[in-house]
Amino acid sequence: MRIRKEKEFLSFFDEETGRYMRTGIIKGGKDTGEDPFMSSFPELLDVGIMGHCRHGKSGLCIKAGVECYQDGLHAEQPNMKLQDFKELTAQCRGKTYQFALGGCGDPDQHENFEEILHLCKNAGIVPNFTTSGLGMNKHIATLCKKYCGAVAVSWYRSEYTLHAIELLTAAGVKTNIHYVLGRHTAAEALQRLKERSFPEKINAVVFLLHKPVGLGSRGNMIRQDNEDFRRLIEYVSSESCRYKIGFDSCTVPALIRHPGNIDADSLDTCEGARWSAYVTPDMKLLPCSFDNQEQRWAVDLKTHSVQEAWNSERFEEFRNHFRRACPGCGIRAQCMGGCPIRPEIVLCSGKENTVTEAAGGRIG
Repeated sequence: MRIRKEKEFLSFFDEETGRYMRTGIIKGGKDTGEDPFMSSFPELLDVGIMGHCRHGKSGLCIKAGVECYQDGLHAEQPNMKLQDFKELTAQCRGKTYQFALGGCGDPDQHENFEEILHLCKNAGIVPNFTTSGLGMNKHIATLCKKYCGAVAVSWYRSEYTLHAIELLTAAGVKTNIHYVLGRHTAAEALQRLKERSFPEKINAVVFLLHKPVGLGSRGNMIRQDNEDFRRLIEYVSSESCRYKIGFDSCTVPALIRHPGNIDADSLDTCEGARWSAYVTPDMKLLPCSFDNQEQRWAVDLKTHSVQEAWNSERFEEFRNHFRRACPGCGIRAQCMGGCPIRPEIVLCSGKENTVTEAAGGRIG
């Protein structure tokens, strides 16, 4: 168990189980119950070790019904250099709990994948990653068991999806399914949950809200009036659902407004620039990977340390969205206005919704 003492609170992370918790703001030696706003250094880094996708040119994601937010169809960047990754782990040693390895392409296909996992281990950082599963094999699955906290397999509706899940679970790896939830997939998700047709040995199904970024189309965005989405929320919070379920923080505004039987205290809104950040393959720090196209809040880690980038004016500008959004809303502390990067995905119909982009301009 790792314990990190901040100025106003404590956080705890168990490397073996992945359990994480933090106290409220502590005053006079007592927990006030008030949630802290941010950490002094990212507790989790989404590290884009992949700069291009070897399957992207064939439109693998599109064929699987997944619209790649990293735009694998056109991305041409080199993968992250091993020396850059070494420097990153050195700066994060003793500070960051987890690396979510990602980028454009399957992280398990990086030319230095084993060395990357070993560097994480030596720095006391738990690596996790998401893969399409297309290149998964027994050797990679064994490495995952040795080094990783968990592995997620994107639901690509293919034989290689099921094969990857089988290899990982057989190796004893905690394996999740990442399912992109859009207008065209919500009904299928509900049906699979009801029919229990996801593989039996998985740990959980984690739903990721579709975003209009990269190859992501606006036509596949979930809207307020989507009945399939509403029924899905009702079902996952009922006793009939036999899977462990997770949602990304982008979905939180909708869950807060219409939680079904979901405990609101189990929800945590956007962590970008507050608890987590994204590192591009060419070493730029962004508040979130969904800013990978425009890079409006990017800070170059070739000229700045992670700490300097985290404390930069650009990151503060991003955080100001959470501080100022929807001041008249009674539940703003739980939601903070949702996504500053793509405000159109914020599923909130509250009359108090006055979400403003972090860079300025009324959008709602």
